[in-house]
Amino acid sequence: MTGAVADARRPLRFLLAGTANTALGLSIYPLLLWGVPALHGRYLLALAIAQALSLCFAFTTYKVGVFRTRGNLPREFATFSSFYLVNYAANWAALPFLVEVAGLPPVPAQLAFTAILIVGSWFWHSRVTFRRIPK
Repeated sequence: MTGAVADARRPLRFLLAGTANTALGLSIYPLLLWGVPALHGRYLLALAIAQALSLCFAFTTYKVGVFRTRGNLPREFATFSSFYLVNYAANWAALPFLVEVAGLPPVPAQLAFTAILIVGSWFWHSRVTFRRIPK
């Protein structure tokens, strides 16, 4: 497959990888929260574990399956992680507000936050994290 054809398919691959990442990310949080007795009532600890697992899975799917870059692993992982660390910080502020102040259940509150994250990820990863660096 030529580079132009592969590049043309990148948005489709991003959508497919994003679907898999979102499915994992959205399912792992409630699975941890409801399925692990030690995490019952500890929604922020469940969130931290879910975020760490989701981050590693998402990086792998985007690097290998979408952008197909070679090398640059430390730089790409750092850049990729920085996007999510900022979002995680916002999530850690928003989730307690949505749960404790707004009275939303944790899972629907997390779903709403995730919807916002999806939009920004394409722009960040396609233009910053996995950009082609001239040789």
